[in-house]
Amino acid sequence: MAKESPRLSKLVSELAQCSRREADEWIENGWVSVDGVAINRLGARVNPKAKITIKEVARARSSESVSIVFNKPRDFPGPAAEEGRDAIAALIRADNHWAEDNSPLSFQPTHLRGLAQAGRLETEEGGMLAFTQEGSVARRLSGGDSRLEKEYHVRVEGELAADGLDLLRRGLALDNVKLPRAQVSWLSDQQMRFVLPDGKKGQIQRMCELVGLQVTDIKRVRIGSVSLGKLPPGQWRYLRADERF
Repeated sequence: MAKESPRLSKLVSELAQCSRREADEWIENGWVSVDGVAINRLGARVNPKAKITIKEVARARSSESVSIVFNKPRDFPGPAAEEGRDAIAALIRADNHWAEDNSPLSFQPTHLRGLAQAGRLETEEGGMLAFTQEGSVARRLSGGDSRLEKEYHVRVEGELAADGLDLLRRGLALDNVKLPRAQVSWLSDQQMRFVLPDGKKGQIQRMCELVGLQVTDIKRVRIGSVSLGKLPPGQWRYLRADERF
């Protein structure tokens, strides 16, 4: 029986003395050629006697995890965690990368590998979604004990109860559980600012209903110290070097 040809990634890692993860990234980014032909298919097998060439950009670029900020449009379904890479890849693409992103990174297919959604927004909610390849960041953003502040701008209608603002800040309970203190203030006659340490599904809408208000629009504008800023709806940017979740 003929011996099966080795995987290209194995040969690249041996040739460049790099990890298999880095070798896979280089192949997927089109930085590896076999006998003069670029190969970007993971799992490819090649003749061990073939000439393998690696572009200098691959050797120069260190393998770093990325985090991404996406501005989800209202009424646009955000991917559920169980939908995985394909659903995320439908949102994070080269053609909707914000043109004003000042990150030195350029989009590479490997930036989608292991990219996890950290928290989610409901279909009727808009604003900031975070995606990351860093497990520690994902846990900080999605863990049940997450204490990262999340800021929302909420458009409302109706008449606020006389003591409604105080109740929203520190006096409400949902499902017989007292809510932690929240920062709540008016931004305009019809828009409020909510800052919560964490939030359950539909929490802000239910809080508003208890004090006589109906939510007509809700947008998340900040998670921790990272703000949505001027990022347009439907576009994304890389987390800057000076930003941390």
